[in-house]
Amino acid sequence: MLFESLPRPPGIRVDEYRARRDALMATLPDDAAVILPGASLVTRSHDSEYAFRQNSDFYYLTGIVEPDALLVLLPGREAGQSVVFCQDRDPTMEAWTGRRLGAAGIEREHGIDQAFENADRDAQLPALLEGRELLYLPLDDGEAQGMAEEAFAAAKAGLRRGRPPLKGWLDVSALIHAMRLIKSEAEIALLRHAALISARAHVRAMRASRPGLHEYQLKAELEHEFVWQGGSGPAYSTIVGGGANACVLHYIENRSVLADDVLVLIDAGAEFELYAGDITRTFPVSGRFSDAQRALYQVVLDAQERAVAAVKPGATLADIHQGVVEDLTAGLITLGLLEGDVQARIDDQSYRRFYLHSTSHWLGLDVHDVGTYRLDEQTPRPLAPGMVLTIEPGLYIPDEDDIPAAFRGMGVRIEDNLVVTQDGHENLTSEVPKQVAEIEALMVNK
Repeated sequence: MLFESLPRPPGIRVDEYRARRDALMATLPDDAAVILPGASLVTRSHDSEYAFRQNSDFYYLTGIVEPDALLVLLPGREAGQSVVFCQDRDPTMEAWTGRRLGAAGIEREHGIDQAFENADRDAQLPALLEGRELLYLPLDDGEAQGMAEEAFAAAKAGLRRGRPPLKGWLDVSALIHAMRLIKSEAEIALLRHAALISARAHVRAMRASRPGLHEYQLKAELEHEFVWQGGSGPAYSTIVGGGANACVLHYIENRSVLADDVLVLIDAGAEFELYAGDITRTFPVSGRFSDAQRALYQVVLDAQERAVAAVKPGATLADIHQGVVEDLTAGLITLGLLEGDVQARIDDQSYRRFYLHSTSHWLGLDVHDVGTYRLDEQTPRPLAPGMVLTIEPGLYIPDEDDIPAAFRGMGVRIEDNLVVTQDGHENLTSEVPKQVAEIEALMVNK
């Protein structure tokens, strides 16, 4: 039902964030410390900022959504192993921009052992790090690097007073990302809800589609549903590509008029409590597939459905991708877009003219979520229960003279979000039609 409000999932409990911090510290030496800054506000223009979005790793360990915070983890510290520096309480600023938790609120609402306001950071941080011999920090974060360099200088100055030396710093990101790869039941519930919101939005866009609309008007239908259902908005820049625009993989201009004889590709997902949905559907603007559109679409759909069916514990994304390549290449030959033997066209990579990207990526707090795809250079990572991923094959046919006219400038991608379960998978985005007959029935009866 249009504008129906969905019930919200319960979210992640404070004790789960605490357990994550404890699990991270359990992997570290006793003489180590973690320094992990949160995100800061970014100026959009003059005195206005972009909408704030917390750093995903910081949020994963704390659940804190305020800007300009810093997490320090100190394994074995008797006075408390988790310390957060946060925005100062400031009645004047809070009158303009909203309530700040302050140190007491951070401790109370987020289960942090000890908190200080940022005004105390310069005085308190060196004392907290004193005696720590290894620092773990995100090596791509300039703020964290600066803190590590200051701690190193302070430790060097303290050698004469018998303090232990600071040996250096290591990357903490890989340790956190390995944890984030396997989702908890609470995380899966949030991802399921983000997927449901996203699915409702795609159905709404299908129902709204008609020739003469602009791409941005379908974008508005999608993003209205995201926010109506309690999401913060899109998890990434919404793609609405009509006709040949669908052949631009990250097309986000969304300015063209939708013609009555073209397909439109929509790649869009809601963000809900920082967790991302990521769905792609392709459908005819008019609601009816032409023969050529149906033929190309069915090649992609068949490959996508076989790839979805292959998702289970022990499978690898490399093998799933290879199966998609074989299916799409065979389909391209059947349609007359390639010639010859399937394996020959795979070996010479001529299929890559029409299929440029991978079949899958991890999904979570980031739409292209963290975690490695290989155990080492030669060994693909096997899928395991709790992993969440996309399956999204596509074909993109250039508008060029050597292409049969019926297929020129046509792009098709179909994408679902899957959770690996003990005995297979759960498709989080199955509410969005993808069979030709289902799409046409929905759009005719809108």
